[in-house]
Amino acid sequence: MPASSLVLASGSPRRRELLSRLKVPFATVPAEIAETARPGERPRELAERLAREKAESVAAQLGRTPRRVVLGSDTIVVLGDEVLGKPRDPEHAVALLRKLSGCTHLVLTGIAVVESDTGRARSRVVESRVTLRRADERELRDYVATGEALDKAGAYALQGAGRRFVMEVEGSETNVIGLPLEETMAMLQDAGVEIPGC
Repeated sequence: MPASSLVLASGSPRRRELLSRLKVPFATVPAEIAETARPGERPRELAERLAREKAESVAAQLGRTPRRVVLGSDTIVVLGDEVLGKPRDPEHAVALLRKLSGCTHLVLTGIAVVESDTGRARSRVVESRVTLRRADERELRDYVATGEALDKAGAYALQGAGRRFVMEVEGSETNVIGLPLEETMAMLQDAGVEIPGC
């Protein structure tokens, strides 16, 4: 069991790197939940529910004592009414990028904080708008061949080589990477987590 009072309910290296920027010690316990939409569930509802379920699952696993603050997060890419998940394989990654090429899409990140001792939970969704430039088939395939796209929602990484396709980000860039830091910091402080320098 982790010794830290803050626990990240994710195995994502991107979320670990982002959370470490707050200079707060934390442990990592990946949540094991099914990341599938329910019939009729809207994208914002999906992102918030998955973040909450991840945090609640890990909080229940850790138990009530000692008190821990568990942070869950889930990021989805939405084009029109369609949720674009992580690619199944390289061909699917190219197909996702082809859809996004030349278009503006939404990146929604649900964040949830659960206090293990009381079960108190709070959650919200942060939205960013991202516009990708048009790219030809060869450029898309060359990018997918780097392997970077294969575990990313929407099949691109803003923080990596995928940034070459990004024309504009409206809103939080850390949200697009997987954890909106300003909003996360406020929620952690509300749960009693001390942020150095704040």
